[in-house]
Amino acid sequence: MTSNFMVAYNGYMNWNKDAIFKALGDSTRRLILDELSERNELTLYELTARLIMKHDLSISRQAIAKHLSALEDAGLVKSKRKGKYRVLIFNNEPLKNLLKGWIE
Repeated sequence: MTSNFMVAYNGYMNWNKDAIFKALGDSTRRLILDELSERNELTLYELTARLIMKHDLSISRQAIAKHLSALEDAGLVKSKRKGKYRVLIFNNEPLKNLLKGWIE
């Protein structure tokens, strides 16, 4: 039973690494992470406005929501309810864990 768990666990970890690299492979997603790391908590509306005005992107909220989905799948973005709004938060723990093995 233990060996099956380890195979499943290792498979999950590899998938997670792939999801992180896939998420980071897109320049718009990296801009999203830049904005979230700079401001910590943003609503989808605030994030969209910052990307359009600060980075001169021509992008819809729906397109940003798709990018956020990939970032959430990789564990790089979390969201929580704050009143009637959903607030987006950058989670750098997956990046720390990913690089930990290479740097240490």
